[in-house]
Amino acid sequence: MRHPLSSERVTEAPRPRISVLRLGHRRERDKRITSHLGLTARAFGADEVILSGEEDPSAIETWNSVTERFGGDFECRYEAKPMSWLRRFSKGGTVIHLTMYGEPWREAVDDIPLDAPATVVVGGTKVPGELFKLADHNISIGNQPHSEVAALAVFLESWVGPLDESERFVGGEIEVVPSERAKRVRNHSGE
Repeated sequence: MRHPLSSERVTEAPRPRISVLRLGHRRERDKRITSHLGLTARAFGADEVILSGEEDPSAIETWNSVTERFGGDFECRYEAKPMSWLRRFSKGGTVIHLTMYGEPWREAVDDIPLDAPATVVVGGTKVPGELFKLADHNISIGNQPHSEVAALAVFLESWVGPLDESERFVGGEIEVVPSERAKRVRNHSGE
């Protein structure tokens, strides 16, 4: 169900656990984009990010550091065999593949359930053809080349809707205080 004045979904039931799987990470070439992908996943409502491809402790350290400093429960880990993991996950969860070859997100987002665990797959290098068949939904934010970070943000915002940050990101050392014209933070670390 959507809010009548926007494309935001109005949900009353608790939402499922949402994972974001980054396929095919290349440590040197993709480090900034993968880092930003995990930060976007966290900020827009995912519960975890799963890194695959080349193992990269620096991405995981970045995500853990941000969560420690800014709060919340966000997990991150490395998965050496992502397609095997996805096959197992698909038996009880929803697999959503973000691809410019998929169906338009505006038409598909209401058909994606919010009552089962979900994994949003974001590719890096060549995506295995099996993924298109394994996915419950192949979703396109646009049919032109674009940033996977932007695609993830648009998709999560349209599917999950707005988040209550005051409830989601608790327990951090730093709390950003929204302000129209100033940079305001509260430091909870005692320093």
